[in-house]
Amino acid sequence: MIITVNPATEEPIAEYQTMTSGEIEEILQVSHCDALSWRKVPLQERSVLMKRLAELMRQQKERHAALISREMGKPFAQAVAEVVKSAWVCDFYADNAEQYLKQEESLLDGGTRGLVTFEPIGLVLGIMPWNFPFWQVFRFAAPAIMAGNGIIVKHAPSVTGSAIAIEELFREAGLPEHLYRAVHIDLEDVDRLTGFMIDHSAIQGVSVTGSTAAGRAVAAKAGRAIKRSVLELGGSDPYLVLDDADIPQAVAICAAARLLNCGQSCISAKRFIVHSSVIREFERLLLQSIETSVMGDPFDATVDIGPMARLDLRDQLHAQVSGSVSQGARLLCGGEIPSRKGFFYPPTLLTGVRKGMPAYDEETFGPVAVIIEALDDDDAIRIANDTPYGLGSAVFSRNIDRALAVGDQLETGNCFINSSVKSDPRLPFGGVKESGYGRELSRYGICEFVNIKSFSL
Repeated sequence: MIITVNPATEEPIAEYQTMTSGEIEEILQVSHCDALSWRKVPLQERSVLMKRLAELMRQQKERHAALISREMGKPFAQAVAEVVKSAWVCDFYADNAEQYLKQEESLLDGGTRGLVTFEPIGLVLGIMPWNFPFWQVFRFAAPAIMAGNGIIVKHAPSVTGSAIAIEELFREAGLPEHLYRAVHIDLEDVDRLTGFMIDHSAIQGVSVTGSTAAGRAVAAKAGRAIKRSVLELGGSDPYLVLDDADIPQAVAICAAARLLNCGQSCISAKRFIVHSSVIREFERLLLQSIETSVMGDPFDATVDIGPMARLDLRDQLHAQVSGSVSQGARLLCGGEIPSRKGFFYPPTLLTGVRKGMPAYDEETFGPVAVIIEALDDDDAIRIANDTPYGLGSAVFSRNIDRALAVGDQLETGNCFINSSVKSDPRLPFGGVKESGYGRELSRYGICEFVNIKSFSL
């Protein structure tokens, strides 16, 4: 039995029956049949249905946003934005899939023609997290379905209501009944049943968004089964503030990037690496910004951050803060668990953070800003790369060429100049090192789960 809980009130929301291996087997069989039929549907017809799906999401955005806020604590306005962005990625692939999957032709030796086609592979298993319960699903599902594949999603148990709502949206839009299916598995059975699905002949690929530990386990199972996989995992994104940066502008961007979604994002601004000549000004202004942020009820329009999604996540974050302070980090604000209902953790600022402290060495998945001093550009680059992660990064400088030169040396999958890291359907998204492999979004994302077939004529 899965019981979802409102993290702002600690009250139960709903109960859901978990599925047995027999029930999952039945879903895989019927979804496989729908996927075989779907691959024959012309791209233009797929596009019409995908656009209908996007329009339904926009029409129902408040209802779905309210569900997201109840299940994982995201402020309502941010939840609305998530639903709208999910509609955008559906429209994007509806408009661009035909171009991305267009047959390629070339002239080979002796007048022979070469053709390259892009064919669907079948059912793709998505293992999705709770922090963006709609966006994380749609950014992998929209391109995979437009490419002609079917989708099975194992969502995080805490957002089971969102998983069901997404399944209902696909059906309401008129897509085949079993082309997109959600399976409900509790944590005690997740390893066994995830392995069962990956091994199943109907599943041809796996997309994972989650922790590095989860990605490592799934990748091992997919490797044994010789199934392709895409991993979008943890991150400890460095934001480098150079000595010629516009500090007030950088602070405004950095504060928003750290506190969005209560800091519970793989691409949140995790580490602020600041040149020593400007660190005091940056620290002063960032403290002002963080101290004025409002924590509270996700449905209150004046609130900037809601609760953390689960009690265990809050406790883990607090242990990282306490451990860092005990080792010499300076706590400028926050850092104490409030005496109120809900899994709240206050916006927190740590400075004087050094290697060996949890706030330096580990990913802090919550509203904790970490400032690390750098002596110069080379030192900032060294600190930024001194992590097992490599997802996103940002560089702040008035000199774009200088910022690009610094960004070019950062071991990350993306780098944003004078702005916060974002996922955008028009740009490939993914990481290196322990942040995973493969790419989502753009043309590269739709090509992850297709068979690239060559012909010689």
